[in-house]
Amino acid sequence: MDTNELTGSDRPHDVAQETELDAFYADLAAAHLHPLWRITRELLTATPAPRAVPWLWPASVMLPLARRALRLVPVDRGGERRVLSLGNPGMPGSPYAAGTLWGAIQCLGPGETAPAHRHSPGAIRFVLSGTGVSTTVDGDACDMYPGDLVLTPSWNWHDHTSTGDGPMFWFDGLDLPMVEALDAVFFEPYPDFRQPDSEPHNRSEHAYGPDRTRYAEGDAQPLDPRPSPLLVYRWADTDAELTRLASRRDEAMVSLEFVNPQTGASVLPTLSCAMHRLAAGGATAPVRRTGNTVVVVFRGSGASVVDGVRMEWSDGDMFVVPSWSAVEHASAIGADLFTLGDAPVLRALGLYREQRLPAPQQVRGTFPHGD
Repeated sequence: MDTNELTGSDRPHDVAQETELDAFYADLAAAHLHPLWRITRELLTATPAPRAVPWLWPASVMLPLARRALRLVPVDRGGERRVLSLGNPGMPGSPYAAGTLWGAIQCLGPGETAPAHRHSPGAIRFVLSGTGVSTTVDGDACDMYPGDLVLTPSWNWHDHTSTGDGPMFWFDGLDLPMVEALDAVFFEPYPDFRQPDSEPHNRSEHAYGPDRTRYAEGDAQPLDPRPSPLLVYRWADTDAELTRLASRRDEAMVSLEFVNPQTGASVLPTLSCAMHRLAAGGATAPVRRTGNTVVVVFRGSGASVVDGVRMEWSDGDMFVVPSWSAVEHASAIGADLFTLGDAPVLRALGLYREQRLPAPQQVRGTFPHGD
């Protein structure tokens, strides 16, 4: 090709110009400056490009390891909590399930107390199994049972105490990576090992009885920076509401979000918590949403396809749906799924989007259950 035919970026620089350009980029690097023209495509992607990848953590792997932790690792000051966090393989070395969400399994043995502390990240507990444990939140002792949701809002003192004769396991969800990204993490240990026992227990539950609105069909809409004053949402109430929804709708899955009974907003300003009942033989259409989601299988079994990866799951399994990943669910026998998400923040910032796809995804791979 004749050199006269080359134009713009196709025209080769002469040696002197290349040398000068190399020196220019070296000087930029030394000054900690970044030329936008070289990184625009990395920063401004056509769609969200989360580092987290779809991943499943099977209960068949987690629970034996949690039981070993019960035997080997004491709970005391310094260690604070016996927690196994979900680390996403797309974020090597990170203890986070996704870029904005912490997910974990926590366990407490008979007669143990996880010491009191508080922190700026907000947290939720969804109980998987066991009895005899209470979480005291700013002096309100909330008894915990399987299927219950317990809140520990930002900067509330909280400790966990067992008076039972067996272990309890629950899912921990926090906005820790989000708060860390905002450089707003604070932590403080309580002056004593635990807070005084409150009498009666479950004060917030008594204050906001079943006549108050605790659930929203689908997603909560109002935005409110205040956390819910109701600290515990009982499985019996959630189960009854899911049953009511399923009885009046002929749908593959019905969903409800736990909400602040005073405002109808999400339970925490940074975190949404929801429960979904998948009907026996039901299969949902694929949908993608901005924001990350951690899914906890409370009971039942089935499979989900996340961006073409099929994940088979059953009781106690946990998996992550990264932002803008298409997801669909199916179950032969039915299932109840708990989800934790960051939608309140995205809605508050005007960044929430949702897209429903017209047809099931083509499965490009299968997640090996038990790996």
